[in-house]
Amino acid sequence: MHVIIDLCVIPIGVGLSVSKYVAACHEIINEAGLKSELHAYGTNIEGEWDKVFEVVKKCHEKIHDMGAPRITTTIKAGTRVDREQTMADKLESVKQKL
Repeated sequence: MHVIIDLCVIPIGVGLSVSKYVAACHEIINEAGLKSELHAYGTNIEGEWDKVFEVVKKCHEKIHDMGAPRITTTIKAGTRVDREQTMADKLESVKQKL
């Protein structure tokens, strides 16, 4: 099943800046070959369900390996079975209405 998620992974106990952890997760997403869009408070990712959620797991493992003792994650996930829809499709639909 195809899924689009909005992922926000927050390492706790590592200080104020989290950009190096975001960059590490972004590398994992790219290595998996998934489409993604980084935004100010998270990353949108699209692909097959198992592959997307395997990336989420790998992000957690990597961040822990980098020294974060604790992580909190927020995930919003959306699926459709009536038709295929990409992140780009969703954005274009809104842009057409502006």
